[in-house]
Amino acid sequence: MNFRELIFNTNSDNDMEFMPIVPLGEVEMEEQEKIDLPKEIPVIALRNTVLFPNVVLPITVAREKSVKAIAEATKAGGLIGVLAQKDMSNEDPAVSDIHNIGTVAKIVKQIKMPDGNTTIFIMGRMRFEIEKYTQEDPYLKAGVNYLDDHFPKEDKEFDAMIASVKDMAERIIALSPNIPVETGMMLRNIENYSFLVHFIASNLEAKLPEKQALLEQNDVKARTHRLIELLQTDLQMAELKNEITTKTRGEIDKQQREYFLQQQLKSINEELGSGEGSDREIKDLQKRAEGKKWTETAKEAFRKGIGKLERMHPSSPDFSIVYNHLDLMLDLPWGEFTEDKYDLKKALKVLDADHYSMEKIKERILEYLAVLKLKGDLKSPILCFVGPPGIGKTSLGQSIANAINRKYIRLSLGGLHDESELRGHRKTYIGAMPGRIIQSLRKVKSSNPVFILDEIDKIGKDFRGDPSSALLEILDPEQNNSFYDNYLEMEYDLSKVLFIATANSLNDIQPALRDRLEIIQLSGYSVEEKVEIAKRHLIPKQKKAHGLESLPIKYTPAILNHIIKSYTRESGVRELDRQLAGLMRSLAKQVAMEEISSAQLTTELVEKALGKPKYSNELYQKANPPGVVVGLAWTYVGGEILFVETSLSKGKGGLTLTGNLGNVMKESASTALSYLKAHAADYKIDTARFEENNIHIHVPEGAVPKDGPSAGITMLTALASAFTGRRVKPFLAMTGEITLRGQVLPVGGIKEKALAAKRAGIKEIIMCVQNKKDVEDINPDFIKGLKFTYVQDMNEVLEKALLKR
Repeated sequence: MNFRELIFNTNSDNDMEFMPIVPLGEVEMEEQEKIDLPKEIPVIALRNTVLFPNVVLPITVAREKSVKAIAEATKAGGLIGVLAQKDMSNEDPAVSDIHNIGTVAKIVKQIKMPDGNTTIFIMGRMRFEIEKYTQEDPYLKAGVNYLDDHFPKEDKEFDAMIASVKDMAERIIALSPNIPVETGMMLRNIENYSFLVHFIASNLEAKLPEKQALLEQNDVKARTHRLIELLQTDLQMAELKNEITTKTRGEIDKQQREYFLQQQLKSINEELGSGEGSDREIKDLQKRAEGKKWTETAKEAFRKGIGKLERMHPSSPDFSIVYNHLDLMLDLPWGEFTEDKYDLKKALKVLDADHYSMEKIKERILEYLAVLKLKGDLKSPILCFVGPPGIGKTSLGQSIANAINRKYIRLSLGGLHDESELRGHRKTYIGAMPGRIIQSLRKVKSSNPVFILDEIDKIGKDFRGDPSSALLEILDPEQNNSFYDNYLEMEYDLSKVLFIATANSLNDIQPALRDRLEIIQLSGYSVEEKVEIAKRHLIPKQKKAHGLESLPIKYTPAILNHIIKSYTRESGVRELDRQLAGLMRSLAKQVAMEEISSAQLTTELVEKALGKPKYSNELYQKANPPGVVVGLAWTYVGGEILFVETSLSKGKGGLTLTGNLGNVMKESASTALSYLKAHAADYKIDTARFEENNIHIHVPEGAVPKDGPSAGITMLTALASAFTGRRVKPFLAMTGEITLRGQVLPVGGIKEKALAAKRAGIKEIIMCVQNKKDVEDINPDFIKGLKFTYVQDMNEVLEKALLKR
């Protein structure tokens, strides 16, 4: 029995959610009530309980038939017939699937639940037997014959049976530590035999057929006798539990206590037949393990894990930990690989179709495929694509996967600060999970996918750990064949995975990690490349995204050139894609309003959709006053044009630097001024002027942080221009680092800077002679119209940059 505070087992399913059985009161029916009971009543079927007379039962109604029957019963006086199903698993029982004897119940109360269902409190009144079903749709309705119960009043044998029922119920309660002692006292005080027998029968830990047999028993003494037999079974089980507990308590020490209690529970559950579920789960795990290409270590770990499960009780917290660990082992693709396709010509076609230009990168990928085809096996190199945002680094990885018939995974590392995200947590921790690497392989079901590690330069590092150090093992071809995940607790081979990292800047990558990467620089796109990308990829994509696939749209390279130059300032094509999306939205509106059936992109239409041009090149092309020079800078979003402005004012020779400059840039300004002072005579500058004037160097835009050595020659030229009064040539920009000796040193980012100059309408660039090789790597078509002047020292820079007076 289960008298837990007089609130009993909660049984729930999709039909009826049986809530706790509680006594409402010992209310016997009057004779007149029995006479007034209707001969035809609505009927509902309960899935896994039996209602006895005088017992209150809360139920949650979910079946449509039951809901309608309850509604009808409520209208007709609140009486409804309650029968038990023969098969609990039957979702829609027919009349043949329901027992013929049940209990007529009074609907005491109805409550609307938040989930939309209705909970009703019903009180059993009198047993009945189905004579004939008069209706099956939309709910069951039947003619019934009521069965009266006459409890003997002056029968000593029956009184003794009732006393036995009370005694056994009290003993069961006393042996059950989870049931309050007050429950036994309450049962002792119940004087109504009918209520007592039916209340205890309702709460027996007996199977439904046993309870139904009790209800169907017409002889009250025989019913009570059978109840005593069932109580005796419950009492024996309670005594057995108590005996086992008492016996084992003194035999086990503190460390073994939990283990033996679990064994005890397992033995009891085997007696009750409740251990079948866990056995089935263990057998399912063993069946899934058949044919797995385990390593010896994994095979042994799995065997030990199965052994642990067999010794554990399913309710033990450790059971789910071990089970989830074994489930992960079974889900991982041990030795499972997709078949690579080494058709290099087809691979090149796939890469060309997905990405315009990028010849060097495509060449490197084809080299890798060629070696793999000839050798049959190759430790995967760790490629790292470095370049500005929006140039297709991540999507290139998807194209590589398609080209060689591998599965594709992308893992964003931006902001990741906990190394357990990569290595996993210890499986005994609450909420423990495997690392993101193992999780991804589990999801993709392949041990040789193309794995994109996106934004590797944006990994966080704080007191919680350094994830970039955890990547050292993952990305080292000499180590990652034995990658150790903390949750998996064994080594896993990552050597067949083609890892591809992406980054915007190499400066933010840990040096040891950078050493393991094969760096492939991706430069920004030229205007010509952007025009082709827009034609081949962006416009078709945006037409499809905006439902304009059937709309003929005509455009010229000139109008695309106008959109690129006047509405974007970027190395990639992400902003261009957004502008084209805005253009398509404007066309979509006109199509939806049936204003157009075709479109021709013109300057007027573009300005109507996107507004007035955001950028103009006139600022960089006009002649500037002395002291103003155009420089070139590299940023993580590509090349940029910047001004260096210098002004002189009466003072004591102080130097002021503004424009949110970094330390390196400030040092370049100091170096430039020191060089100019040391060589003032060479440039016909009176040295007294350095002591009589304050110098102010400003680099707009003031809110944008700037740093790096590339502006060295630009600052020296601006200072020389201000002191000599000679203006700088129009349409001229420069980039390069200086030394105190006046030498010009090479700088990086030449392609991005050259493309930025071309976009801005610059016609000549001054740079170090050692950067000539970088210019030669640029497609000549992209820099057509640009003149490159190569210098070795500052004398040449000033000679070529400053106009004669």
